[in-house]
Amino acid sequence: MLDVLGAKSHEELAGNVRAMVERVYPDTPQPGGPQIVFASGLWHDATLKFKPAYRNVAAESCKAVVRAFDFLKIRNEAVREINSWVAEVTRKLIVSILDSVPEDTAVVITNAIYFKDLWMTPFDKRRTKEDQFHRLDGTTVNAQFMSSSRDQLITVHDGFKELKMPYAAEHDPLDGMPANEKAKLFIAAGGTAPYSMFVVLPDARESLWSLQDTIGASPDILHQQMKRVKVGRFLLPKFKLSFSSSLKDALHELGIKATFSLTGADLPDMLEDDRMGRPLFVGDVLHKAVIEVNEEGTEAAAVTAVTMRWGCTSQKYRPVPVDFVADHPFAFFVVEEVSGAILFAGHVLDPAKF
Repeated sequence: MLDVLGAKSHEELAGNVRAMVERVYPDTPQPGGPQIVFASGLWHDATLKFKPAYRNVAAESCKAVVRAFDFLKIRNEAVREINSWVAEVTRKLIVSILDSVPEDTAVVITNAIYFKDLWMTPFDKRRTKEDQFHRLDGTTVNAQFMSSSRDQLITVHDGFKELKMPYAAEHDPLDGMPANEKAKLFIAAGGTAPYSMFVVLPDARESLWSLQDTIGASPDILHQQMKRVKVGRFLLPKFKLSFSSSLKDALHELGIKATFSLTGADLPDMLEDDRMGRPLFVGDVLHKAVIEVNEEGTEAAAVTAVTMRWGCTSQKYRPVPVDFVADHPFAFFVVEEVSGAILFAGHVLDPAKF
């Protein structure tokens, strides 16, 4: 797990998480800045007790709340409270993460993030129009496209283009100035918005998956200096997407396998009581995300729940004008600019489908 997360030790990982929480997810939103909430929860069986060191790391690094339940007797009540917590943190963009939990559930670990911010330079709704979006299977669908004639932060690479759209700064000394002029002065003065959305658009309509491999191999693509360029044709679809899935198979592919194994999991630092040698292992990792992008800005939320279970030996589990016409599948990222942390990532295959 440390290898996958890029840390050499538990202490380094905790420090990285603490720094991200403090920098990327501030306790008190600044006036005029983004609405951003990050929260974690530890939901455990009432008969168990966390080790003090683990509990302290969870509280200090992840700002985790801790709740106890009798999972054997009141599992439905536990599920309702966890889902209620999810709905509150995500401003009801996501209303649930769990349908149920097994009787042998020992711990459920949750984290959630909510983000809402306006563009530094909003789109004019009067210029939004319907046009065709080309899907990967060769068919087309009508979608609502936002448009602008303003200069944009665009970089042209071999085989794809990259668009950066800054969100409103936390403190805007240029408030009241026309949006286009404000953006020009802000960038010219070397200003950096705290959060931005990056849209990575392949030149070929069918090459999104190979582009994702390129981004995975060179993640610094999202952190290069970008300049404003004059645009020719500029279209970006409005979209609202949702995603819900188990991440178990994806984590297996990344190399995290033993944690899900009844015989291979090694999680000795969490609990005081080992239940007479019964192994604690991860049953599943569930993830939900929602994001909406329109003329004004972005609203998004995501939730992850890790269900941990007790096992028994009989069980087994497994520079010139640049066109930027996003009329075919593309990738997007919401990035905190100073730390480089990616808050949300996804791809748009069909902006008309939700």
